[in-house]
Amino acid sequence: MIATSDLPYIDADDFGRRFALRARNLMWLLGAGASAAAGVPTAMDMVWDFKQQLFASQRRVSLQTISDLSSPVVRDRLQAHIDSLGQLPSVGSAAEYAALFEAAYPSEVDRRSYLDAKVSGAKPSYGHLALATLMHADRTRLVWTTNFDALIADACARVYDTTGALTTATLDAPAMATQAISSERWPVEVKLHGDFRSRRLKNTPDELRQQEAQLRHLLVESCKRFGLIVVGYSGRDDSVMDALEDALVSSNTFPDGLFWLHRGDHPPLPRVANLLTKAQAAQIEVGLVPVENFDETLRDLVRLISDLDTSTLNSLAMERQHWSSAPRLSGRRGWPVVRLNALPLDHVPSVCRRVVCEIGGTSEVREAVVKARANAIAVRSSRGVLAFGSDPEIRAALEPYNIVDFDIYTLDPSRQRYDSTERGLLREALTQAIVRQHSLSATRRRSLDLLAPVDPTEHAWSQLKKIVGPLTGMVPGHRELKWREGIGIRLDWADDRLWLLIEPRTVFDGINADNRFAAADFARKRTVRRYNRQLNDLLEFWSIRLASGESDIRALAIGDGLDAVFRISNRACFSRRVGA
Repeated sequence: MIATSDLPYIDADDFGRRFALRARNLMWLLGAGASAAAGVPTAMDMVWDFKQQLFASQRRVSLQTISDLSSPVVRDRLQAHIDSLGQLPSVGSAAEYAALFEAAYPSEVDRRSYLDAKVSGAKPSYGHLALATLMHADRTRLVWTTNFDALIADACARVYDTTGALTTATLDAPAMATQAISSERWPVEVKLHGDFRSRRLKNTPDELRQQEAQLRHLLVESCKRFGLIVVGYSGRDDSVMDALEDALVSSNTFPDGLFWLHRGDHPPLPRVANLLTKAQAAQIEVGLVPVENFDETLRDLVRLISDLDTSTLNSLAMERQHWSSAPRLSGRRGWPVVRLNALPLDHVPSVCRRVVCEIGGTSEVREAVVKARANAIAVRSSRGVLAFGSDPEIRAALEPYNIVDFDIYTLDPSRQRYDSTERGLLREALTQAIVRQHSLSATRRRSLDLLAPVDPTEHAWSQLKKIVGPLTGMVPGHRELKWREGIGIRLDWADDRLWLLIEPRTVFDGINADNRFAAADFARKRTVRRYNRQLNDLLEFWSIRLASGESDIRALAIGDGLDAVFRISNRACFSRRVGA
């Protein structure tokens, strides 16, 4: 074990002066901590999320009872359960993250969906914009990252005012990284673990051992050419640390130094300490640099480069801080409000139909409803089939499965607090009600429903067109792939009630495995320059459009049975400091 006092610490101001002179010859390695300020959870955040999911599912308890992951009591309870399993790494182990991820979500498809949800909606923080500014000035040429998000690409799109300046290489195209670096087609970003759309997403022990050899070799070779700055990365996965250790075998590695930016009072992981000690013994300039966070570090660094044009950076940073034209509140207790993408539901159904029969799961229930052409919405729960719809048609659909009970079921608000079967039934019914009311089409996804105008040329959508431009078209190079301006919607629980969350999205028709990546890139390019004012206008449009005010909207508009009736408030949701 290496003593903390033996590690090669240098002060942040010392590192800043060295960086100002060598920036062009230093490459970066970014970990999850670099994306924390942008709203992407860190590896440790996800570790506790995995523990929470495992505890709730295996102990069969509500997530609400263990929702406060900052509580030491909750953490102790979760950790005691994980320890009792006797199969998972101990707290703080380098293998803890990957092992828990695989235990919580064994399927690669589910892991991809999980990461997709975690990075969706993230916007570049000041640190990403500053790094993109350094790229634009040719002060930063090469960035390696273990992250799955597109924050570096989005930041470059804003600073460069184009999406074509940055070359991003992932596991799907390792040759692209080799070609870009060898031909010095700067700037270059290399995603060592792919991105959240990659078909070869790597984030578990077995997968990490199969890390693309070409990218690893390229990292080792690049360490012979550049110095390296590591930030937001703990050193937990073997693949990257193996490559950095392999680089030390060659002479003249890290010619402009190896600087590990470290946050917090705890010493770095033993493997990181060993790497720095070995590098120092090899006569490499090494520094373990205590820092506050990624954003503050980049803010300090750009200040020290006198000829750096930061006008675009300053403008973009101001846009992140002030996104509405509302005046600042004055007075000692004044505090700006923040608009949220949530509309309260003033009325939701309190009862539905319950049918006890011998049918299987929800998929079989849906098939029965479709086969019978029943005007109904139904799901399978442990209490029976829960449904809205025409009583005779529900009976006709389920009669072949030996109905033994047909009654009314009171929907339990406590089950609406989490992603339960009952909340799923309400979400499906609300989506259908909105679709009926506003001439929208719906595509159901696991985490949200995608809605888009059936006919975007109708006059009702003219205001939306003024905000975003064209509302529909074909993706260039993919004649079968049509896009429409739309939204994603989902339900969430807060402040003891259900809320409708809306998220402006590009909705695709004709999407498949072959064109999925083209669709994702098109959507990002189309929306990356939507700044706060435009996003505010979009939320305003959809809030007014969807809100029913004092009127009710119905999912089925039936004359018999039980319909799902909703009322969406026209009062937008805002947040402000408590007591302001």
